Amino acid sequence: MTGQVRTVDGRVAGRRGQETRQKLLDCLREMLSTSPYRDVKVIDVARMAGTSPATFYQYFPDVEGAVLEIAEEMAKDADTLKELVAGKSWAGKSGPTTSEELVDGFLAFWRKNDAILRVVTLGAAEGDKRFFKIRMTVLNSVAKPLAEAVRELQAKGQADKTLDPNAVAGALVSLLASAAEHQKAFTSWGVKVKDLKPNLAPLVYLGVTGKKAPK
Repeated sequence: MTGQVRTVDGRVAGRRGQETRQKLLDCLREMLSTSPYRDVKVIDVARMAGTSPATFYQYFPDVEGAVLEIAEEMAKDADTLKELVAGKSWAGKSGPTTSEELVDGFLAFWRKNDAILRVVTLGAAEGDKRFFKIRMTVLNSVAKPLAEAVRELQAKGQADKTLDPNAVAGALVSLLASAAEHQKAFTSWGVKVKDLKPNLAPLVYLGVTGKKAPK
């Protein structure tokens, strides 16, 4: 970890302190992937990290505070999702490819961050503005460039001008997020995770362009 890191009481943490802080975050991240969020206790995180609860409280006010740290880091990484849409072509055969890459990249990002995104979604659903803001940061990284793509197509006469670009983008991102959150549930419907992309991509393409994907 680089950069200036401070303890809860405002002191600047040294190199070893930064390493300990990062280890606590890494252990918490691992625990969230195997345990329900509300079952994770400070003493368990500290024990896994080979330190004490007192040390944990030097860097974080509580488990929720540490979870927010992880969530904010994840939200910054979500900025890379913009690259899946911004500046990409939806014309001709490039359109289906853009759609496939978006779906593939979005689902992969969700799988990578599944544990923390579950907590973020829960917090947002319960009305916690901090988690809601983080969730919207992730979704907007795709929604905003998607809306811009629809506007560009409308300006060229290649998309229905009566549609609201923001509404279209919001609906498509909601679709992607819902599918991503239920990737494990698809197996109970007899759907393999690998089959999600080829079935979701045409829906995204249709939503953006208003046309059926060319074969």
